[in-house]
Amino acid sequence: MNVSVVLFTSDLRLHDHPPLRAALEGRRRAVPLFVRDTAVERSAFAAPNRLAFLADCLRDLDAGLRERGGRLVVRSGDVVDEVCKVAAEADADEVHMAADFSAYARRREERLRSALEAEGRRLLVHDAVTTAIAPGAVTPASSDHFAVFTPYFRQWSQQWLREPVGAPRTVRVPDGVGSEELPARAAVAGVSEGLAPGGEVAGRKRLTAWLRAGVASYGDRHDDLAGDATSRLSPHLHFGTLSPVELVGRARQAGGPGADAFVRQLAWRDFHRQVLAARPQSATADYRTKHDRWRSERTARADIEAWREGRTGYPVVDAAMRQLLHEGWMHNRGRLLSASFLAKTLYVDWRVGARHFLELLVDGDIANNQLNWQWMAGTGTDTRPNRVLNPVTQGKRHDPDGAYVRRWVPELADVAGPVVHEPWKLQGLDRAALDYPDPIVDLSDGLARFRRARGHD
Repeated sequence: MNVSVVLFTSDLRLHDHPPLRAALEGRRRAVPLFVRDTAVERSAFAAPNRLAFLADCLRDLDAGLRERGGRLVVRSGDVVDEVCKVAAEADADEVHMAADFSAYARRREERLRSALEAEGRRLLVHDAVTTAIAPGAVTPASSDHFAVFTPYFRQWSQQWLREPVGAPRTVRVPDGVGSEELPARAAVAGVSEGLAPGGEVAGRKRLTAWLRAGVASYGDRHDDLAGDATSRLSPHLHFGTLSPVELVGRARQAGGPGADAFVRQLAWRDFHRQVLAARPQSATADYRTKHDRWRSERTARADIEAWREGRTGYPVVDAAMRQLLHEGWMHNRGRLLSASFLAKTLYVDWRVGARHFLELLVDGDIANNQLNWQWMAGTGTDTRPNRVLNPVTQGKRHDPDGAYVRRWVPELADVAGPVVHEPWKLQGLDRAALDYPDPIVDLSDGLARFRRARGHD
């Protein structure tokens, strides 16, 4: 046997793909395989925006393989069953895949290893494919993972990164392995109107433009809501159309304060993965419980719906939530503000907000989404768990002339200047003419409720 199977999961690219390169060593033939996991596609995690972006990614991956003489094999079903079927059809002796770190992914890997070994085949799992530094590669002396980012980042920054590998020139796929049709974005219902295109080609194009014209000012402008000065590479990192190792390396080559700030954000992504790998229950349970007495979904239903629809009466929160609805993506500062508002001001369980984000975010990711929500709710790794972000103050600071609000809340388009962040202060006919709600909660009341629930009063 001289055939390998390469199981693609959240690493949908050809550039810097160690499992694919290893599978092709020694002029071996390889079967590039993606399995549409029916367990995942039946779950709430299979949100329309991610399914549509995934369809773009798979078509782009197939096109890149065909340029090199290969093709992508797509199957649907149980991942373990389908990989074993393909390995048997191709008479493959080994399967290569990238390491993943969620509880579900690790159970899947264990099942796959056992099934392949029972058939006389090997499973080879490659680290540092979906992360720059693998979870567990750096640990404190007293624990199996870091619970605070700063000391983690200090050690993370000192680690050696492997050299990125180029895309293969040729991919030889054995005959006789059948494939389903590739999924199409157009077949997915309920996709956000402004969803960006997926795929490695689109990702590399955006990365090149970002390094040329965006990263230098990132340190100063990444919180600028209206300026939209973040990289927008998170969907490509989530689906693996870009390599974290390559991103860190190229940003460091660019150099400067902006690149340093961008690399720090990539380290945050690895940080959350090492937390989730060590504490998989943090996907649904408080990492550090404060025994919060959250309002129930039943009693808070009206407030939750207003938050989801972008009708809270706080313009910067509403703008962020409407951006999410339209694009399936939200500015990072908007994510912090909207999360703080739901968890700290409305005092609704962070899991309600995390679930809504996962329904819409194209980059919806268990590690980043759940642990960032816990960070804002004060149950996660934040060393200041009682911090509350004031949406008015934050709006004036990060959207000083109101351009972001006016872009996403057209009811306020004619309100000039920073008063757009406090439309309830408008007088007479100016206020009456606005088709925009009054605030659903007084900020001081929300803070008092939070403090009482945390036992501060």
